[in-house]
Amino acid sequence: MGAPIFIIMILGMMILPLPALALDMLFTFNIALSLMVMIAAIYTTRPLDFASFPTILLVTTLLRLSLNVASTRVVLIKGHEGPDAAGKVIEAFGHFLVGGNLAVGIVVFAILMVINFVVITKGAGRIAEVSARFTLDAMPGKQMAIDADLNAGLIAEDEARKRRAEVSQEAEFFGSMDGASKFVRGDATAGIFILIINVVGGLAVGVLQHDMSFGEAGKLYTMLAIGDGLVAQIPALVISIAAGLVVARVGQGEDLGTQVGNQLTKSPQAIAISAGILAMMGMIPGMPNFAFLSLAGAMGYMSYRMAANLETAKTAPKPEDDEKIKAATADTQEATWDDLVPVDSVALEVGYRLIALVDTKDDGNLLKRIKAIRKKFAQEIGFLPPAVHLRDNLELRPSVYRILLKGVCMGEGEVFPNQFLAINPGRVTMQLPGPQTEDPAFGLPAIWIQENQKDQAGAAGYTVVDASTVVATHLSHILQTSAAQLLGRTETQQLLDHFGKTAPKVVEDLTPKLLDLAVIQKVLQNLLEESVHIRDLRSIFETMLENGARSKNPLDLTTAVRISLGRAIVQALAGTNGDLNVLVLEPRLEQMINQAQASSGQEHIGIDPNLAETLARQTAEAAGRQEQLGQPPVMLVPDALRLPMARLLKRATPSLKVLSHSEIPENRTIRVAQVVGAKS
Repeated sequence: MGAPIFIIMILGMMILPLPALALDMLFTFNIALSLMVMIAAIYTTRPLDFASFPTILLVTTLLRLSLNVASTRVVLIKGHEGPDAAGKVIEAFGHFLVGGNLAVGIVVFAILMVINFVVITKGAGRIAEVSARFTLDAMPGKQMAIDADLNAGLIAEDEARKRRAEVSQEAEFFGSMDGASKFVRGDATAGIFILIINVVGGLAVGVLQHDMSFGEAGKLYTMLAIGDGLVAQIPALVISIAAGLVVARVGQGEDLGTQVGNQLTKSPQAIAISAGILAMMGMIPGMPNFAFLSLAGAMGYMSYRMAANLETAKTAPKPEDDEKIKAATADTQEATWDDLVPVDSVALEVGYRLIALVDTKDDGNLLKRIKAIRKKFAQEIGFLPPAVHLRDNLELRPSVYRILLKGVCMGEGEVFPNQFLAINPGRVTMQLPGPQTEDPAFGLPAIWIQENQKDQAGAAGYTVVDASTVVATHLSHILQTSAAQLLGRTETQQLLDHFGKTAPKVVEDLTPKLLDLAVIQKVLQNLLEESVHIRDLRSIFETMLENGARSKNPLDLTTAVRISLGRAIVQALAGTNGDLNVLVLEPRLEQMINQAQASSGQEHIGIDPNLAETLARQTAEAAGRQEQLGQPPVMLVPDALRLPMARLLKRATPSLKVLSHSEIPENRTIRVAQVVGAKS
């Protein structure tokens, strides 16, 4: 109830008469409130930390106007009683601050009005207007960048939702500040009219109602009007300064004092040159030598101390250097079995310019992103991948990284830590200048840009990501496509141990009584090779239990498991309720392939190489047309042909998913999109 009561009290001050003591308390409260707002703005680290500022600006403006109305009423009613008739605060501002001189008071009031109206308020309003415009233009790019981080596993859904809300709140804040600045400008304009009204009204009341002389009434009421104007405009000036501080902030993580102090005193040379100029000015005859020379000496000493501290920091030995010296001076030892280093399951090698991306001391966030990638991989695929081993490789070019799986290079790329990659998703509105390249993960056209081009690229429809995100996205893509290679014997045993905590009887009956660990591993790898997640371990293991007594062949067990996971497989392709658009083989072609497969075996199809090449080409073309329509390429074949067709077409069309009739749930609607092998 505090906020509505406070607003009602402010409105009440415009209507109800207030005694002089109440005016003193309220004017003092107004000054204290404005100072508190300005100090809070100084210690704000980013504009959104003070998101309520536009509302505070409106409330403080309304409070000042209400006090003006209340004080005007008291001045006109009781002004003839003396200078303190409207309270001690107005008297103090009218007499002591300007020495009781009407001309000085009018000049000081006019200067404050010009500073507030022309300089501070106008500048803050312009900054808020431009910031609001560019923030709105950059919103689509920022939203796409958040979606890219989410899809790459760098952030969770809650973090993505929080970032989207911050982007929207940022645009709303600067838009509100643009409008709220008009309140202050209107308040300054109202202050001028209120001063004129008080002077004219006071003269009329004093001369006509209280029989005062024109000079006596003019002096008394003008002094009261000036005191009233100053006591209102000084807090208004303080609030305007706070508004300028909030909207003019650049950077995050530091308050204004820390940021200005660090950046202003960053260069000893600047302070030394300034000290020298002051010293030369202090030697000019007629100048205040003591003031100039004393300040020049203080700044010179400060510059000397700063330069000495920087030199000490550069020459101080680092722990890494001590370790290198110890290693270089150590005695050479004979080779031992400890010198054999096992091959890392997953490794990320970086050139020396990319070391900062993984160094937390340099604000590198790649390690944090890799942890998020492993977590998302476990949640989506169904097992925890091996840890990623990071190391520098001086044989690589400075800005190149390389991703290795079991010592084999699976992908590499070149990134620039101080630049951003603007990826063209295919719907940009303008082309940006810069070196043309490709996104290492998906091969999309991209451009390396500078930080000052981010907003422009985002507004043009590019997805803008930093160097760490490029590396992390590439790593995530390789882990996803190489999941089968990452599932080793150790990971399979860990899966069984973890699942055994919730279903110990299933694991006990499955292995080693029924199936060997190697067979279970091979079945899981077969599923992962065709992008089928293994999160539903209960269905997988129970299907193995049902079919393991009849056959211990991993291919037969994989087929049975796929049928049991049919609903999940189809849902991953077509969503929860959508129709499944599929490619099918021309009936005569399907019959011929079926006969060839029956004579050659379960895994392979013994058909003519030219026919196989033609079939692969036509399938790739049909799958491409499906992808252009935004539909996943899926081929539906008889059960016996699913595995050999999947292996035959995998190389030509990696994105194609081959399903069997038994894997389609009864409640799914199948639509034939294209017939492969049909004559046009």
